[in-house]
Amino acid sequence: MRVLVVEDEPRMAALIRQGLEEDDYAVDEVDNGPEVFDWVESAAYDLIVLDIMLPGIDGLTVCRELRARHHTMPILMLTARDAISDRVAGLDAGADDYLVKPFAIEELTARLRALARREGPSKTTQLQVGDLVLDTATKRARRGDRSIEPLTSKEYILLETLMRHSNQVLARDQIIDHVWNMEFESGSKLIEVYISSLRKKIDAGQDHKLIQTVRGLGYRISADE
Repeated sequence: MRVLVVEDEPRMAALIRQGLEEDDYAVDEVDNGPEVFDWVESAAYDLIVLDIMLPGIDGLTVCRELRARHHTMPILMLTARDAISDRVAGLDAGADDYLVKPFAIEELTARLRALARREGPSKTTQLQVGDLVLDTATKRARRGDRSIEPLTSKEYILLETLMRHSNQVLARDQIIDHVWNMEFESGSKLIEVYISSLRKKIDAGQDHKLIQTVRGLGYRISADE
């Protein structure tokens, strides 16, 4: 899943980025309020981590404006202020959750997983397509009684993205939006490489191939023939 981190304090931003990447998120960073709107128009973010105290435009105003522009991705707001009135202001601005600094990275990632479940088709930690099950808490997958060999970080993000959009054809650009950050080179063949790798781990030896290529359109994962 792809996350936009909006934090102007470099050390805090670096800690958040490291923690999220270790938890298999694709991460972009911005350090001020005004630039947020350009970033969300250029990529389909699954989640936003938004600090309240920002240069240019504060996080509360950014959040309200994003909602006014009909951006519906979950927003987790960060602040050093823990007064009830501050929490209420953040939630009333359109935030989905609120975390007070300092915090443990483990709590931040757990809250983001909870927000993703709230938005997705499954309210549990498990995604399922046919006999393929992916546990988003443990990052482990199995097909039937067979455990899938450990997935790399990008394999996991790609598989989770496909399974959260099961039976839907995802174009190459849509996959890039959810799996890679702004550093992705548009001419790269990485998508094809990772699709091939996932097929070897998930579909090898199976009569029904779950990961399907739709010529000229993209890829999908489906239990349907």
